[in-house]
Amino acid sequence: MSIMLKTPNEVMYELALRVKTKRLSQNLSQSGIASRSGVSLGSLKRFESTGQISLESLLKIALSLNCLKDFEDVFAQNTQVSSLFQAKPASKNRQRGLLK
Repeated sequence: MSIMLKTPNEVMYELALRVKTKRLSQNLSQSGIASRSGVSLGSLKRFESTGQISLESLLKIALSLNCLKDFEDVFAQNTQVSSLFQAKPASKNRQRGLLK
């Protein structure tokens, strides 16, 4: 188990760099990927420079780069890690949080 000590902004920026690298490896321009994905060119430029983008636009870009499957494991339950933190199996899935 590895522990990442990165801020959300660092993760966003690294993700943007990976998308840009993937786009360039497929020899696509920013305008090309924007038109393929349906994401505005301005949103794509902002994403590649700051890491800021909506989830929907990010998923559209991932689909156009054939990387949508990479999002399937986001927030997936890892039985090894979860077993370290669970004292007993939960009887039912929570529907709501308790804290406001």
